[in-house]
Amino acid sequence: MRRMIASLDVHKRMLMLIVGDADALQGELRKTRFLTTPSDLERLKQWLLDQGVSEVVMESTAQYWKPIWLALEGPFKLVLAQAWSNRARPGKKADFKDAERLLRRFVAGELVLSFVPDAEQREMRSVTRRREQLVSDRVRVQNQVESLLEETRIKLSSFVTDLFGSSGLRILAALAEGITDPAQLVKLADTRLKCTTEELADALNGSISTVHQKLLKQSLDQLDVIDRQITEVVKMAGDLMAGHQDALKRLAAIPGIRVVTAQHIIAEAGPTASAFDSAAQFSSWVGAAPGRNESAEVNKSSRCAKGNAHLRRVLCQAAQAAVRTKNSFFESKFNRLISRLGYPKAIWAIARHLSVVIWKVLHQGESYIEYGAPTNPQAAKRRIQRLQKEFRALGYLVDLTPITTAPEASRA
Repeated sequence: MRRMIASLDVHKRMLMLIVGDADALQGELRKTRFLTTPSDLERLKQWLLDQGVSEVVMESTAQYWKPIWLALEGPFKLVLAQAWSNRARPGKKADFKDAERLLRRFVAGELVLSFVPDAEQREMRSVTRRREQLVSDRVRVQNQVESLLEETRIKLSSFVTDLFGSSGLRILAALAEGITDPAQLVKLADTRLKCTTEELADALNGSISTVHQKLLKQSLDQLDVIDRQITEVVKMAGDLMAGHQDALKRLAAIPGIRVVTAQHIIAEAGPTASAFDSAAQFSSWVGAAPGRNESAEVNKSSRCAKGNAHLRRVLCQAAQAAVRTKNSFFESKFNRLISRLGYPKAIWAIARHLSVVIWKVLHQGESYIEYGAPTNPQAAKRRIQRLQKEFRALGYLVDLTPITTAPEASRA
């Protein structure tokens, strides 16, 4: 039976297409081109079916491959190759030549392929990545307000831990409304602030103009919009992952991983990490595994690959939280490594270990077992209460139990 393969050189407005038999690539190859409009993509789908094509390979060119993938998803086995693995020699690049090279390298197994999740996981990714963008926007607005206050010689952030906390927002809202009297502003602050009334009044005794007030009002309005959108996105993520509560619960039991972090992990890797056959493969895909650049039996660099940027960020944050979890295995391992490797490398070693644990929890359905020192019962109770509160905020009702501790014989 003939194995007909189509390779696409994708551009924004058009694509170049080559179809050939995998067992007879030296013969004549069919070449044509299509536009990327919806109607032309439907014609492309029908044309490929008429040609008996069963597999389609394309490059991950910016975002332009996505509409083609969505149009062809279903009747064909789709493959997405990383563009750099099909790179041409300088001066030898042409559209149809690129498509032909893509076809030949795919048949020879020389391409580096990308992981494209199913439709459900793509929606979860879109929502969690949107939340990530909104949180970054919120930080950007906070930095802009901080810069604006410095121009007015108001040193509020020197005495308020969170500029956008309850006390900070009340004072900022009053400043935006034109209230500049330090005595009135001090009354809006929480009594639990770790500063005296005189110190806070002196910090608020600045010079704010009408222009500064208007700019501050705009920033606060922008903050309200971002906060409202974050709330909506968090609700959307909770609804999309309602069927994966068990995986979320098992991930949240790992030190350093909270419920929102668990949502990001499931959105990026999948609820069962089924695309990865081993923990090493998963770590490599994340970008947490040491690299290898060997020549003459000398490894010249162990720098990790870039991997999945979104999951790398989440994993690094989880690692830094895990090493601060008292009596955890990750805390003791970090303390052993930091003197020899230094802080950055020790943290990244913890991140790599976390990736292995995450793969076992998702792919093998296992629960986390703590091999560290016995945990304070009160601390364990507080952590369970905090996690239950986070689950309830997302609309989940889960029954959490204390983290399983390894038996004494296992620790010896």
